[in-house]
Amino acid sequence: MDDMIVDDPHRLFEAWMAEAEASEPNDPNAMTVATVGADGQPSARIVLLKGRDPKGFVFYTNLESDKGQDIAANPRAALLFHWKTLGRQIRIQGSVTPVSTEEANAYFASRDRMSRIGAWASEQSRPLGSQAELKTRVQETLKRFAGQEPPRPAHWSGLRVAPERIEFWRNGAYRLHDRIVYTAAGGGWSVQRLFP
Repeated sequence: MDDMIVDDPHRLFEAWMAEAEASEPNDPNAMTVATVGADGQPSARIVLLKGRDPKGFVFYTNLESDKGQDIAANPRAALLFHWKTLGRQIRIQGSVTPVSTEEANAYFASRDRMSRIGAWASEQSRPLGSQAELKTRVQETLKRFAGQEPPRPAHWSGLRVAPERIEFWRNGAYRLHDRIVYTAAGGGWSVQRLFP
């Protein structure tokens, strides 16, 4: 049986992620997130995958950032994982919904204190006059939350991409790569091999 054709692509994702976590030198959970804004302009950036389950793939962000505004206007996204040392990539496309308040609060509380301070101090994607201005904002935020745990800001949360299409790509000799695509269909998955 083909080791890329399984009953549930989430199972294959987990196996490939485990191998990446064992072999990739930095951030095996790094993924490109591509969005399209209200003006139709596509945009892509790298973020870290912070949660995954059968419901989808979760990352966290400032909802007022460019990607947050893109998703508010067009709640769809594409994700791309690329593990060069393994010669593999996974492409995921789907709709985007916010995580629950409980999930967002729990993840925010698990972050390093300075990362939580940064979530308050940074107006992500907005113009910044200088690094000195950012450092001043961080110091002001530290004073604001002195002696207490910073709560999650209302503008900071998680987004879940519910997969409708997942493509697994494995490097092959002479560019004869192996590509398998899973498409959500009737509560299950249809599977198709693609030409490289």
